[in-house]
Amino acid sequence: MRIVIAGGHGQIALRLERLLSARGHEPVGLIRKPEYADDLRDAGAEPVLLDLESASADEVAEVLKGADGAVFAAGAGPGSSVDRKYTVDRDAAVLLADAAERAGARRFVVVSSMGADPQHAGDDVFDHYLRAKGEADAYVSSRTGLDWTILRPGSLTNDAGTGLVQLAPSTGRGPIPRDDVAAVLAELLETPGTAKQTLELIGGTVPVIEAVKAVAGR
Repeated sequence: MRIVIAGGHGQIALRLERLLSARGHEPVGLIRKPEYADDLRDAGAEPVLLDLESASADEVAEVLKGADGAVFAAGAGPGSSVDRKYTVDRDAAVLLADAAERAGARRFVVVSSMGADPQHAGDDVFDHYLRAKGEADAYVSSRTGLDWTILRPGSLTNDAGTGLVQLAPSTGRGPIPRDDVAAVLAELLETPGTAKQTLELIGGTVPVIEAVKAVAGR
């Protein structure tokens, strides 16, 4: 499969690119800075310079032509302004979804956040982040015809992955290594039966492959 990944230089994205490449897929990473390109090539991905905050839908759709699917793994990141929570975490996700639909890249996986909710209350930057993610999730799930899956990980860590997770519509809060998030994303992309689901993910006791199979076709 040819999979286009927004936020291609992110910590989860680089892990996912390595996994997809090792499985014989063709990952394509969207990046904002040309100096990121070598890191993507080292991960086995094709780098494409494209800023989703300024690109048009036509430009994004052109990159997605011939792709089998897309992953939205971009984020404004810690320390970013409230405005960028909306221009990146919401608007860029919407743009990628619209472009994927236009290009016929039907499989669409969103890396969201536990607690994402369009109605989330509060005025802190993180509250705006959760609202922005929730609005993006709502758009993808209710206003597109894509084969979408929304993944909401718990607290992300850089601990080594265990390959053991809890994956369900509701899991409760908990930590999850980025290694294991990437492993679950790779399995979701290869498992069409997980489409049209919003799933939470934390560390657990079930091997990744079994966890994804268990939610397929719910």
